[in-house]
Amino acid sequence: MKISYESTRGGEHNVTASQAILKGLACDGGLFMPDQIPMLDVTMKELAGKTYQETAYEVMKLFLTDFTEEELKACIAGAYDSKFDTETIVPLVKAEGAYYLELFHGNTIAFKDMALSILPYLMTTAARKNQVDKEIVILTATSGDTGKAAMAGFADVPGTRIIVFYPKDGVSEIQKLQMVTQKGDNTAVVALHSNFDDAQTGVKQLFADKGFEKELAEKGFQFSSANSINIGRLVPQVVYYVYAYAKLLNNEEIADGEKINITVPTGNFGNILAAYLAKQMGVPIDRLICASNDNKVLYDFFSTGVYDKKREFLLTISPSMDILISSNLERLIYLSTGCDAGKTAGLMEDLTGKGEYKADEDMRQRMTDFLGGFATQDEDKAAIRKLYENTGYVVDTHTGVAAAVYEKYRKETGDRAKTVIASTASPYKFSRSVVEAIEGTCMSQDEFEVIDRLRRISGVDIPRAVEEIRTAPVRHTRECDASDMKKTVKEILGL
Repeated sequence: MKISYESTRGGEHNVTASQAILKGLACDGGLFMPDQIPMLDVTMKELAGKTYQETAYEVMKLFLTDFTEEELKACIAGAYDSKFDTETIVPLVKAEGAYYLELFHGNTIAFKDMALSILPYLMTTAARKNQVDKEIVILTATSGDTGKAAMAGFADVPGTRIIVFYPKDGVSEIQKLQMVTQKGDNTAVVALHSNFDDAQTGVKQLFADKGFEKELAEKGFQFSSANSINIGRLVPQVVYYVYAYAKLLNNEEIADGEKINITVPTGNFGNILAAYLAKQMGVPIDRLICASNDNKVLYDFFSTGVYDKKREFLLTISPSMDILISSNLERLIYLSTGCDAGKTAGLMEDLTGKGEYKADEDMRQRMTDFLGGFATQDEDKAAIRKLYENTGYVVDTHTGVAAAVYEKYRKETGDRAKTVIASTASPYKFSRSVVEAIEGTCMSQDEFEVIDRLRRISGVDIPRAVEEIRTAPVRHTRECDASDMKKTVKEILGL
């Protein structure tokens, strides 16, 4: 069954998977969605005994239908190999009655590795399939994790360059060090004198700039994206939710067909949308619990039906969730309208022009799988501390938000369904905040002293990704204002 891709705003139709991956963003500013969501053609019992790589093929072949079996299996083998520090790729850890899906065992110790390890393989394969003769410039905004994971994936990949913008004061010290020490002659990192939303908006504006697109083409460049707006990011994320259910079944933690809940700490909405797609493919999932931090724009949306970005932007201890414009929500909006691209485009225009939009009752009925929750920073810290004191298990500040929201959900609803919590980053990525949560204070000003303290607390070895940056030289010092992003890109590309 061939699947083609459509823009959520109606401007592009019948685009192949490889073309959608190369483009990243549709020409009308919309996001690419498959013309249908395929059903799994293997049973969960059959998947229960498969490796992560085998599961990835069974899921991804259904979405990426213009990739041959040989091409797709080569991409998967190249992505999910010894760069992960565990053969299982994504371990499931049971703690306090929930199952933590550890998505942080890759190169950069965050869940973005799960998709960004394979995206360079998908993109270079797609370029060959489409006879691309230009250098692909990956242009990306990051709230902390995507940037490093994308650079690690694309570093020195022939035929590509990558430019990453991050909010100068909106990432953890480890996140910043991981980016500014990144090797690779084709990598560039820029600290933006603003927040993530401005970085993301600026990148989208550059994609939509037709004059700039023509100028780039004349010089032998074309843009693509490594953000979660790229369908090549979203499809690999579906895999780990299918795998999680199969592993629970294989471990006899659930019965075949038993429904589970999934809780995801959510910023840009891609990670929980992937769980929704897994459900649509036939995985027995009941509730999708969308966990927000103090920037609770998604909680308010699911509670009221109104998406309103007109609010104070808060910097928190879970910075990858400090987002007021959740780009991937547009894909759910599109599905909730019955794939009405005109209606979706109108709502997105409202968001740009008025700063808000409202889902009607029919749309809200189609989104009842989702339940919003939020946790304050104090609740986040309390959840981290409680989990550690009761079990010895240490989680990061984003997973702490999910744990706090899940605990509130159970108390409020009495729902005792088995629940998978997406654990999205290693605690070492946010070591200072984690140590403060557990011990109540963190006196040291030296980041690596704090990391060593966390090692003693957790009993978990310091990841290679952290050890490497202890002595790594800073290679990227460029900064700019949001208004100068285009000028900065031109300087980097030598235009």
